[in-house]
Amino acid sequence: MSDLPGIVITGASGRMGQMLIRTVGESDKARLVGAVERTGHDWVGQDLGEAMGGAPNGVIVTDDPLEAFSGAQAVIDFTAPAATREFAKIAAQARLTHVIGTTGMDDDDIAALKPCARHAVIVRAGNMSLGVNLLTQLTKKVAQALDADWDIEVIEAHHNKKVDAPSGTALMLGEAAAEGRGVSLEDNRESGRDGITGARKHGAIGFSAIRGGDIVGEHDVLFAGMGERIILRHVATDRAIFARGALKAALWGQDKRPGEYDMLDVLGL
Repeated sequence: MSDLPGIVITGASGRMGQMLIRTVGESDKARLVGAVERTGHDWVGQDLGEAMGGAPNGVIVTDDPLEAFSGAQAVIDFTAPAATREFAKIAAQARLTHVIGTTGMDDDDIAALKPCARHAVIVRAGNMSLGVNLLTQLTKKVAQALDADWDIEVIEAHHNKKVDAPSGTALMLGEAAAEGRGVSLEDNRESGRDGITGARKHGAIGFSAIRGGDIVGEHDVLFAGMGERIILRHVATDRAIFARGALKAALWGQDKRPGEYDMLDVLGL
């Protein structure tokens, strides 16, 4: 067992944190060696298994990422942009594979990862599932085949606790559509419609966000032409798909050279 890659989970108490903990704990290809929470959180100093309402597992939750990372080979991080930036610096110092599923990162946040990627493997993706990454490729191919007379709208739905919009996955799909068209998403993005907005801009790539209940994640890419529509869709019903993808990325990164990668690299797509 000791020769299996050791994995640390940040944001241990969150929905994804707990799902990741269970996924790694059940894996025969990795071992859970650390869990990180923010300073002052009730879980800090507790046995992780007991904090999750189960039997002790010997992993003590810490608010010191340097301590947790020092005995690991990878860290899986679904937290917040500011926290991810700090974790990236420490992961680079420790030469860990850093798997990032954090959403809501802006251009400055992403740029801050580049120096870290000179020393560590960073796998960052808006979505870790196989299905969504296949959808991304399909979106790019359809956008390549259709001209700007076809309106593109990315429609996403998530649970009512999600704090960012559009979702990281929606932006990933928008980027794929823009790439397929050979344009910049930044210059062609249209979102947040309200009131008298005027007609849709020709060639715009639109975003619509729905928030409600316990929706895990639903993404549609709508190509709307005159008299016909094409809809590409992915529906997630279990967060375990993201956890399994993240673990796959952490294992994949073990023999790779430092650099920035995404799930298309991991899946060979």
